[in-house]
Amino acid sequence: MATQLMTVSVVQAIADDIRSRILRGEYPSDTSFTETDVAARYEVARPTAKAAIEKLVSESLLERPTNKTAKVMTLGPDDVRDIYLTRARLEKAVLLELAESRTVPPAAVAAQRDLERIDSGSGLDTVDPDMRFHMALVDSIGSPRTSRMYESLVSQVRLCMAQVQGLELVQPERIVREHQHLLDLIEAGDGPAATAFLDEHLSRPRERLVAAVGGVPGPEADLGSSLDAQG
Repeated sequence: MATQLMTVSVVQAIADDIRSRILRGEYPSDTSFTETDVAARYEVARPTAKAAIEKLVSESLLERPTNKTAKVMTLGPDDVRDIYLTRARLEKAVLLELAESRTVPPAAVAAQRDLERIDSGSGLDTVDPDMRFHMALVDSIGSPRTSRMYESLVSQVRLCMAQVQGLELVQPERIVREHQHLLDLIEAGDGPAATAFLDEHLSRPRERLVAAVGGVPGPEADLGSSLDAQG
């Protein structure tokens, strides 16, 4: 019996590479991508380059106004708040569902362990396991459409963090502690407490990101964690 191999189209491969570089901060805000440049860089035909660019435009990582060159998306303060508040709405519904069945997703636990192993380096070192933790919660309810909606938001959160590369918005130890508390609340079946704590967990980085992209942060940016009082 022949072995089935998964193939990736040239368009997908180019989009994946550009996306990865954007999210690592190699292409800062407003970096331009013309069909000619992309075609030359990857040695492909212009229609292929155009398709890759359009894919990233559809993911909101690139923006291309009518008759203009595609550029890396620039996120302003209002964008940051809208992204975070939207993802909070999705995650709250997920937390209530998980808490009702007291289901702690193994993939979220695995991401948490990866976070625990981070002890130094760039502030961006926490971004991947942090996002995987939250994505694992959403994926665990088994709704492909919800996962796709959430993933499109996560890409923009990563983009925003990449644009402020090197800025440690929240200490890794605090992220680890707060993630564990969310898992504990899910296991305890306390959905309302989990959703309330999620608001706290997301509001701090949200407002610090707002400040990083030139906005006026809300008071949440400087609030401590409610876990501090618990010792």
